[in-house]
Amino acid sequence: MEEYSVERVENKRTVNGRTEYYLKWEGYPDSENTWEPAENLDCPLLIANFEESLKNPKKKEAKKRLFSASSTPVKLEDDTEEQTAFDRGLEPSKILGASNSTGQLMFLMHWKGTDQADMVPAQLANIRCPQVVIKFYEERLVWYSDSPAGSVKQENIAKPEKLDANE
Repeated sequence: MEEYSVERVENKRTVNGRTEYYLKWEGYPDSENTWEPAENLDCPLLIANFEESLKNPKKKEAKKRLFSASSTPVKLEDDTEEQTAFDRGLEPSKILGASNSTGQLMFLMHWKGTDQADMVPAQLANIRCPQVVIKFYEERLVWYSDSPAGSVKQENIAKPEKLDANE
């Protein structure tokens, strides 16, 4: 079975109670775009970026221009005016994923005590919650070593045990 990569989410609709997204497929012309049910998709960061753009119409237009004819990323000027989840007093729980689709590394951050997730610039996350960022990377580390037979062996790093403060 052939697997296709989603370049971006372009639209959203509900048909018979099912959410569908209109997708631009990587390496294919716009004429090949298709509506796909949400449950068939494995691109949570692209969907989150699209959903965020629906909440901020000003950014939506800027992002359309950003992705249209230019392959060079353009910085969105209105980013500094928007209040971040950190400013709203939310505490980060976990990083769900990462994306650089806007030309800047962004983390999809889940917040404690809510079902909410927002895209957060990595530079801000590195400063405001470095331990959450470190944990995100540690969970994805994979070590490769040569086995005696000469083949490459993959090993996930062991999660460190919590130390007792009294030790």
